[in-house]
Amino acid sequence: MTKDTVTAGVLLIGDELLSGRTKDINLGFIAENLTEMAIELREARMVADVQEEIVDAVNALRGRYDYVFTTGGIGPTHDDITADSIALAFGVELEHNAEALADLRAQYHDGDVNEARMRMARVPVGGSLVRNPYSWAPGFRMGNVFVLAGIPKVMQGMFADLAPQLERGKPIMSRTVQAFIGEGDLAVGLEEIQERFPTVSIGSYPFHENGTYGSNLVMRSKDEALLGVAEAEVAALVEGLGPRQPRLRT
Repeated sequence: MTKDTVTAGVLLIGDELLSGRTKDINLGFIAENLTEMAIELREARMVADVQEEIVDAVNALRGRYDYVFTTGGIGPTHDDITADSIALAFGVELEHNAEALADLRAQYHDGDVNEARMRMARVPVGGSLVRNPYSWAPGFRMGNVFVLAGIPKVMQGMFADLAPQLERGKPIMSRTVQAFIGEGDLAVGLEEIQERFPTVSIGSYPFHENGTYGSNLVMRSKDEALLGVAEAEVAALVEGLGPRQPRLRT
């Protein structure tokens, strides 16, 4: 039986993200794919390579949402501390996973199976592997937390591996009404409609195209009939206000 609502949080880990040296693109990919699976992404955080901060964030998110996805910090260097932090968050030991070690040894000659590469075979006790289609080095799942690579291509491959494990929610449908009207003119009417339809999410997203200003009024709901009624009211609001020349300041 499909749950009505399945929720998720994302934790992006890495000093390089916070410094701006690396521009994150993982969040957008995860958000888009979760939306397609009717899993509601409710929160995203970004933390440095600091164990205490990672542990605190993981524990907060895993207690709040059905699923948590982390990216980054599972490589072979000293600053890759995500696996250590996840083990600490769950209160378990970190061990060399037998499957991961077998894959490692199949990939390298004995002399190349060094301590740094062995770090990438560590998984918290009780965890299961998330396969990496590009190399032997896996991600892993611990409870409702999925630990993925920071490299976008690798993360995307890992996500494809774990996706069949995820429970889907009831699909959220959306409708859009485009208004060439300033948000300041729309605000009062939109708020009144939102109050009448509390289970329909109504958002206004301004745009500027070819010298023209306007807003895309987006309604989202799991109830198709209710969504249609709300859409009709928003469309009537826009039609009633008529085309106006929006100002830069709304």
